[in-house]
Amino acid sequence: MKEKHYGDFAQALVDWFTAHGRDYPWRRTTNPWAILVSEIMLQQTTIATVLGRYEAWLAQFPTPAALAAADEQTALRSWEGLGYYRRVRALRAAAIAICEKHGGTFPENEGDIRALPGIGDYTVGALLSFAYNRPAPLVDANVSRVFARVFNDSTPIDSPTGRKRHWQLAAQLVHPTNPRAYNSALMELGQTICTTGSPTCLLCPVRAYCTASAPETLPVKLPKKEITALEHWDIWHLTESGLLMEKQPGGKRHEGMYRLPRRSAEELADLPHLCDQKYTVTRYKVTRHLYLAETATPRRGECFIPLADLPTTPMASPDRKLVEKYIS
Repeated sequence: MKEKHYGDFAQALVDWFTAHGRDYPWRRTTNPWAILVSEIMLQQTTIATVLGRYEAWLAQFPTPAALAAADEQTALRSWEGLGYYRRVRALRAAAIAICEKHGGTFPENEGDIRALPGIGDYTVGALLSFAYNRPAPLVDANVSRVFARVFNDSTPIDSPTGRKRHWQLAAQLVHPTNPRAYNSALMELGQTICTTGSPTCLLCPVRAYCTASAPETLPVKLPKKEITALEHWDIWHLTESGLLMEKQPGGKRHEGMYRLPRRSAEELADLPHLCDQKYTVTRYKVTRHLYLAETATPRRGECFIPLADLPTTPMASPDRKLVEKYIS
């Protein structure tokens, strides 16, 4: 696409989105806190999953002050099922910063927004365009796929060169007066029409500007990292004092959350086998072997969680599933 067509491209997307854009609760608001929550939730989580949690979560924490006042365990528990718990920690840290540095009012200045914990280039662009309707670039996987095809670019989109190029294009192409609709349209185009595999080019509102000769071959990505198989051996030890669990220490993925205690395979060889649980975490395929322990001495970081406290105890989804399976 030639630079002289950039304005027409942007306007065509805005017109298409105005007529056909999907209705999501975060698109019905310009509240920057609500928009930040949606953007953090949507990172590495499907729209369908977020739709099932977004409004209820916002009802629990309608303002930065509400989340800042909650303790970490409450915040972690509220995020169960969404995964990637570092996101809610970052969101809580941002809420605390908003309260401490801005009196609880979400900042409007780009520098102040960028200084909030856990806020990167994409989130800055989303907040500026969706909350304040300012022309700001944003690039996600959908946007990169659209740009790779529109410009027939075989540069790997996840390479430093590819990322830099797409951020430059995003800044050049953003609609000057309606960036809110434009950025929404750009992402939705990638979600619904310019999809992975074979795009629906005949329905594309910007097909006149697309230069891809073989769109199904784009975008190009760097070779994927190999999936690593992991195994661990855990115990289920339930007494009158409660369920024995281990609190995850600082620096771990699930810091501050609880998991079933881990042991070596040799230690559990003679115990009754309850089940094997398989799940995936980023590039790891995990198999958990769970054994019934009639006796167990708590080790460092382990404690008994009373049954009444288990529903509000933060834990990752695989652990929650086992708790719900064996404690009815």
